[in-house]
Parts: sequence; C-alpha cells; structure tokens
Amino acid sequence: MKKIFTILSLVFITTLCMHSTSNAQDYRNAIGGRFGTANGVTFKTTLGGNKMLDIIANFRSHNDMDYFRLTGLYEIYNPIAGAPGLNWYYGIGGTIGSVSHKRWDNNDLYLSLDGVLGLDYKIRTAPINFSLDWKPAIELAPDTEFDGAGLGLSVRFTF
Repeated sequence: MKKIFTILSLVFITTLCMHSTSNAQDYRNAIGGRFGTANGVTFKTTLGGNKMLDIIANFRSHNDMDYFRLTGLYEIYNPIAGAPGLNWYYGIGGTIGSVSHKRWDNNDLYLSLDGVLGLDYKIRTAPINFSLDWKPAIELAPDTEFDGAGLGLSVRFTF
C-alpha cells in the first residue's frame, strides 16, 4: 500500500511541475551542507523561472549497511505571500550509489526514485540560504521498499 501511495504521489508532483508559473529564489547558485538522516554536500542551481536543480552527495549508515548516494532533484519553487525570501517547493528526481553490507562484506548498486517537499529561505542581507525538506524515496535496488526517513536541513552559501 505504501508503494502505491508513493507512486501516486510522485505522479501528482510531476503533474504539478508541468503547470507551475511563479518566480524562483533570488539566487542563482548555492553550495553547502545537508544534515539529517543522511549528511552530505548539496549544490543547487537555477534552471530558469521557478525551477532549480539540487544535487546531493551523502553518506548514511542504517541497519548494518553503509550507503554512498548521489541524488539529482528537479524542484519547483513557489513564494509564500507576505514572507519575503521564503518559498515552498516540491520536486522529483533519482539517486544512484552503492551500499555496503557490514554483515556479509559485499557491495551492491543502490537506485531510487525520489520526491521532495520543503521550505527554502534566503536571507536578504547575507549570502546564506536555509532549506528544510522531506525527501521520501522508493528504493529500486538492492531491495524494493519505501524510505520515508529523508528529513534534512541544508545550510548553503549563495552566489
């Protein structure tokens, strides 16, 4: 049931991505750290209008496994009325990486389809950006399962 709900949610998000028309953040690029269930590095760049690309490289240890993952997310930004510099966003993307099993001493390919929903704030008087988001994923390999633990806080330098 969780997989069906997640697939339907991703289809809904994709449909919204195709019909959004608001303006994006007031920065073109940002780089920094992402902290949460998986810590790593994030780079965000504009694709024009209200669309951005977020690339995340992270490491995570979970259930006797170590992960290295590279994620790409296509994100749509929408301003929040009355809150300058604050936007909410959603998007879709994918992850590729590797997973090491501590118990069996082997490595496997990691693949997933990812969604994202969050808040993004750019401090107007400083080159600093904060994002708080939830990044659920449908893992496709090495196993097929839903991962809803993708909470993260990103702190970035904008340029």
